Amino acid sequence: MACYLQIPTHNDDRGSLSVIEKILPFEIKRVYYMYDVSQTRGGHAHIKTTQAFVCLGGSCEIVTQTKQCRQSFLLDSPQKCLVLEPHEWHTIENLSPQAFLLVLASEYYDPSDYIVEIPND
Repeated sequence: MACYLQIPTHNDDRGSLSVIEKILPFEIKRVYYMYDVSQTRGGHAHIKTTQAFVCLGGSCEIVTQTKQCRQSFLLDSPQKCLVLEPHEWHTIENLSPQAFLLVLASEYYDPSDYIVEIPND
């Protein structure tokens, strides 16, 4: 089930430094990011992959859908992380013009890991 994590951040007169790897429930094997997004992204789930989403700039919504419910999660701070487990069908929506979305994944890219059919209620 999707859950928020608060990313530990250290602030001083030089700025802010956030460290994420020790709070994630998985070892990071893949890192990618999205920006200048003009339409909804995602539209799939993963068979094995757990993902962590952090909006480093701007804001966006991650919308999850299971057979039981549909939920929307706002990412609007670089200190907020959303973790999605395998089989959580999701879309990435309402990205602000300045949105910069970082994604950390538990598995390397594998096209056979994708589930593109939306769950039926």
